[in-house]
Amino acid sequence: MNSHAPVQIEGDGTPSNSREVNAAITGNPIVPLARIFAFATMTLVLAFLLNNYLNFWRDWPGLPALMSHLGVGGFEPLSKPLNGGTLGLVWTQVGFYLVPIFAVIALVIKTPNRTMHDDSEMLSDFTAYLIRAAFWSVLLVGAIDMILSFLRVEGIDVSVFGDQLAKDLGRSKYRGEVVHYPLIALSFVIAYFVRSLGFTWLALLIVVAEIQIVIARFVFSYEQAFMADLVRFWYGALFLFASPYTLLHEGHVRVDILYAGFSEQGKAWTNALGSTLLGIPLCWIVLSQGMNGKFSVINGPLLTFEVTQAGYGMFVKYWLAAFLLVFAVTMMIQFASYFLSNVAVLLRERDHHPDTEEHAQF
Repeated sequence: MNSHAPVQIEGDGTPSNSREVNAAITGNPIVPLARIFAFATMTLVLAFLLNNYLNFWRDWPGLPALMSHLGVGGFEPLSKPLNGGTLGLVWTQVGFYLVPIFAVIALVIKTPNRTMHDDSEMLSDFTAYLIRAAFWSVLLVGAIDMILSFLRVEGIDVSVFGDQLAKDLGRSKYRGEVVHYPLIALSFVIAYFVRSLGFTWLALLIVVAEIQIVIARFVFSYEQAFMADLVRFWYGALFLFASPYTLLHEGHVRVDILYAGFSEQGKAWTNALGSTLLGIPLCWIVLSQGMNGKFSVINGPLLTFEVTQAGYGMFVKYWLAAFLLVFAVTMMIQFASYFLSNVAVLLRERDHHPDTEEHAQF
């Protein structure tokens, strides 16, 4: 993943490459704490998403109901106390947060000599996988939904699908569950096997989509709402998905005249503190504010399969809200990875800061 050879762990857990010093061997307590923090960040955000789904899609009580039931945290008491069944669901949701934390602690204890650089690269690989899956999702969903919208606006859908199926595909909920969801599942499979990907391809697709609008409008005097919807759909994906992609490769422009003059240790301090005090909290704010209720910015469109008000457009407007979710999750995990790699630099885990050009295959 980087220009340095990875540390090989022998059977007794000791690194075989003695030149690359593992700070954990010295017994520095910062190392396990940093590893726990990074992996707990990833597991907590995944648990949060699972509980959000259970709360608003499956109508589980949620943790606020437990706080109200117990009369703690300043929550107003419930008008009807939780009974045995619903109370069990709430405690199950609590377990979704606690069990992964204990698993992370156990993993860190079990692998005391694992380097923080290797853990950082593992998190970056997971971020890269999520971004690849998101890319393939918008590519497949955008292309297929545009075709369906074209058939619908031209009145060809009935002859192709039959009367009933054509009507069903004209409903956003049906199209989302029957067409979009399977395509997204397929995208995660493709992303696992296909790792050569660049966001220049998505930029090229946007240019092609814009060109076909110009040609259709000025040459054939033909223009439909779904054509502009496709451009907006891919534009949103490009900006929000490319941000964690760029962070992974440390490609963001730093508007900071001081940072360039810092020493390696100074840069590591800046990056580690910036990740924990600014980056990760910002991502939590996006998730907590965007998913705090059924009608919040992210949950609302996803629950209702919201579509554009323009007639016969694409049925993908609700996915624009999901882009914020993907952005926050991938950025948070990558910030956790960035935190670990910079703590490793501060503790001089290796002789040199690892190159980040090949963190993950795209």
